[in-house]
Amino acid sequence: MNKQAIIVGAGPCGLSAAIELERVGISCTVIERGNIVDAIYRYPTHQTFFSSANLLEIGDIPFICKDLKPRRQDALVYYREVVSRTNLDVRPFETVTSVDKSNGRFLVTSLHERHGRMEREADFVVLATGYYGRPRKLDVPGEDLPHVSHYFKEAHPFYRQHVTVIGGKNSAVDAAIELEKAGAHVTVLYRGDAYSPSVKPWVLPAFDSLVRHEKVRLELEAEIVRIEADHVVYVQHGVEHRVATDHVLAMTGYLPDHGLFAESGVDIDEETGVPSFNESTYETNVDGLFIAGVVAAGNDANKIFIENGRFHGKAIAETLQERNGVTS
Repeated sequence: MNKQAIIVGAGPCGLSAAIELERVGISCTVIERGNIVDAIYRYPTHQTFFSSANLLEIGDIPFICKDLKPRRQDALVYYREVVSRTNLDVRPFETVTSVDKSNGRFLVTSLHERHGRMEREADFVVLATGYYGRPRKLDVPGEDLPHVSHYFKEAHPFYRQHVTVIGGKNSAVDAAIELEKAGAHVTVLYRGDAYSPSVKPWVLPAFDSLVRHEKVRLELEAEIVRIEADHVVYVQHGVEHRVATDHVLAMTGYLPDHGLFAESGVDIDEETGVPSFNESTYETNVDGLFIAGVVAAGNDANKIFIENGRFHGKAIAETLQERNGVTS
């Protein structure tokens, strides 16, 4: 008899896991709070990936792209094509609220944005919830003001506006470059004492040129104190400064949301944020409950990307194929 699995999260790693499980005879339902690859959809409009197209492929379906490194739009088209070809059962616009295990099976409860509460049973669950939905907070007064955002989509709305970008890694640097192109007055506040080594090498020269030619103002070793309606207050070398601003983009990174993990009985390392799981099988301390993708890295999202997280599903499928009741 075929087994059933529920995949929570329709990002590339979740979709890959569903494809691999279907290949070994496990019927999958993928539940996603947005639509497929929602995190990629929420990337900046003109975002370019680190990886070449072939390193983003899943399901043995070629990712054909005219450029070496695909853009956001290329990836959206590709992953839609993957879901269409594989005919995956994806349930969009549902947020999973609980995963409970009883008598060897899981009860997964979700909330559909129009139809309300939904319940499904499954033999296995894979949590592939990513990390883009939970910003890494500054924890300073004013962070929740309406002109403050942890996401950058595109630069046009900021034309002739004073924009303060907080952060110094890729998302901050990319945003600063796009904002300057669109005619914004940009100040970057970064707590580091030099450019971050993680900044993409093909992007850094352009940013450095903007800074050297005073088209973008960069303040290093800047610790944010508070955000006000018209200013950002920061301390630099023990001296408090104020920079006038119309908008604040706090590009400070993102963290996995451990709420569903903890409520499901998965142990989480308090220091690293890494769930308790077997690194060969990706099974957590809860039998039959697996993880896939960047959530396996805990708070360090720089360890796992699409290009390596896409293989987690194959390891899960091979594990379950060896267990009784799963047919290939």
